[in-house]
Amino acid sequence: MGTGRMLCSRNLCARSFLRHLLQAATVALLLGTAAVADVKLPAVIGDNMVLQQGRPVTIWGTADAGEEVTVTLGAQKQTVTADAAGAWKVRLEPLKAGGPWDMTIAGKNTLTLHNVLAGEVWVCSGQSNMEMAVKNSKKAWGGVKNGDKEAAAGNFPMIHLFTVTRAVAGKPQTDLKGEWVVATPQTVGEFSAAGYFFGRDLHQAIKVPVGLIATSWGGTPAEAWMSDAALDADPDLKPLANSWRSKVTEYPETLGKYTQQLTEWEKSAEEAQAAGAVAPEAPAFPEDPRANPWRTAGLWNAMIAPLTPYAIAGAIWYQGEANADYAYQYRKTFSEMIQDWRHAWDQGDFPFFFVQLASYDQDYAPADSWAVVRESQAKTLALPKTGFAVAADIGEPHDIHPKNKQEVGRRLALAAEAIAYGRKVEYSGPVFQSLHAENGALRLRFSHLGGGLVMRGATPAGFQIAGENQKFVTAEAKIEGNEVVLSSPKVPKPVAARYAWADDPKCSLYNRAGLPAPPFRTDDWVVPTQGKAPTE
Repeated sequence: MGTGRMLCSRNLCARSFLRHLLQAATVALLLGTAAVADVKLPAVIGDNMVLQQGRPVTIWGTADAGEEVTVTLGAQKQTVTADAAGAWKVRLEPLKAGGPWDMTIAGKNTLTLHNVLAGEVWVCSGQSNMEMAVKNSKKAWGGVKNGDKEAAAGNFPMIHLFTVTRAVAGKPQTDLKGEWVVATPQTVGEFSAAGYFFGRDLHQAIKVPVGLIATSWGGTPAEAWMSDAALDADPDLKPLANSWRSKVTEYPETLGKYTQQLTEWEKSAEEAQAAGAVAPEAPAFPEDPRANPWRTAGLWNAMIAPLTPYAIAGAIWYQGEANADYAYQYRKTFSEMIQDWRHAWDQGDFPFFFVQLASYDQDYAPADSWAVVRESQAKTLALPKTGFAVAADIGEPHDIHPKNKQEVGRRLALAAEAIAYGRKVEYSGPVFQSLHAENGALRLRFSHLGGGLVMRGATPAGFQIAGENQKFVTAEAKIEGNEVVLSSPKVPKPVAARYAWADDPKCSLYNRAGLPAPPFRTDDWVVPTQGKAPTE
């Protein structure tokens, strides 16, 4: 074939390819236009969803600008016009617990959502201990119960589950990935264990449908779950947020430098190989900060913000391990995060319950920093409608992911029953209230006696006292009525006491309701990480 014919053939092929490309683009454009015309819903509004009972419920989505959209649920029927950007929303009147129902959303197309319930909707968030699946759980008390058996028993038509797909974003998103499923033996095993056991126990106690939205990511700090506005309002956290923003802004330049270094390395490696020498070490590929789950506000933007229009009953939270390096600061950070979420949902002070860190013999942060995290978590009880589940007594010294999530869920559900739903149940172990010195001993008084104080184990454990020299020693402990009396021959004039104050503490104090005393200290002396602000 001659050169001219080859060129002609290539030109014909190029023109043919261009024509097909234009045709494909035209089809895609037409399909895209048709898609825009269709009424669309965010992922959290779909088949099997649970709507919050007792408060106005927002249903929202997109359509053509100016398109009329009608939402029908039972006797309620509301019509709204999409705005210039194609966004629309309606607010349904408060629903009573019940279902299942069908909901229709009609515009130029009609969507029918099936098996819709109304009940109590809870967001379940945090890091890996919230993320841990039911199939990986086991019950430590009363014999081992495999998570697979729990999943096999997980047949609850009135409990529906939604797991948010992991994602990071630089700006608040309007949608996320996930779908509602009914709690069955086929779906329960993969769901958050702490979340599921909480929801199961709550459902069995209050006898209404329960919807659980799991949105977690292992190993992540609280700052990733806060909004930029909240971070910027905190003078300690704003520098951390600015540092991440700088990393994101500078990444293209960083990547460019890496590309140049890689080119230079390849040349050096070839020269070394030719000379029979050892090649230099290759440059490390720079991690993309845009996709890093530690990015400040990154998980808020992608995994929380899209949920905030959805009415909820409250939230449960299991996190804190990733904040141990600045454990004392966490009391401020965590409190601000809770308030940030409440502001975003615009539902007032919705209930917020959390798991206090379990015992663990950690070695990645300053000694006793987990004890400080627990104290920081407890400080948030100053906020209204907060509560927590103690886990210091059910941890595993050499496993940061303790498997007994059944008890964690049970204790969270008890807090919800009492605080969120006003049921008369004991939801806490003995909580330290006051002390006074008497004849070389300290007498400690408690609330939440739950029928009386109890010491578990062969001997009381976990108690320490100190004198003015601030040196703590193991204390002898005994129960006298509703008090715990502490003493030690090594401390003739004790002034302060601590209980379960360690990363992996010994726990022995309970009430007759079977609930453990939260770790505590009576002093205000300087503790590890105090005065340390978060850094990258």
